Amino acid sequence: MDDTTARASDTSGPAQEPAFHERLLPGPGAWVAALGLGVIVAVVVLPLAPLVAPGAGVVVAAGVVATLVATAPVVEVSGGELRAGSAHVPVALLGTVTPVFSAEEMRVQLGPELDARAYVCLRSWARTGLRVELDDPRDPTPYWLVSSRRPDDLAAALTEARGTD
Repeated sequence: MDDTTARASDTSGPAQEPAFHERLLPGPGAWVAALGLGVIVAVVVLPLAPLVAPGAGVVVAAGVVATLVATAPVVEVSGGELRAGSAHVPVALLGTVTPVFSAEEMRVQLGPELDARAYVCLRSWARTGLRVELDDPRDPTPYWLVSSRRPDDLAAALTEARGTD
């Protein structure tokens, strides 16, 4: 097989830039807590193994930080889809988009107004978000409630993505 054949069969093309991308990483408090846990472990191990204590503290802090990063969901609008955590839905199936601009509004959405069938991608450190109605008669999920620190940007990206489909 020559190089020309290999290039002709490659249809992947350049990667499309997402219209919106946000990783819901924790705020400063969680990072300080991770470091504090490392210090606590180091202090506990210190009387037992003074040479190992600093390393144990670093390993625990690094493990907590890695876990926080690895489990932080991504909210993205790209390729004609809204992705929130492990779920995705085509933007063509989205209905009304309602930004939730305050922690109090989010509390109401998650409490008294929550439909048990709704898909929720929530992180407590991102206190604002978006409520997106679904217009899919085959899906029993009435809407998605998605955390975002930039709900207005996410709403604009969804509106734009629906307009280009």
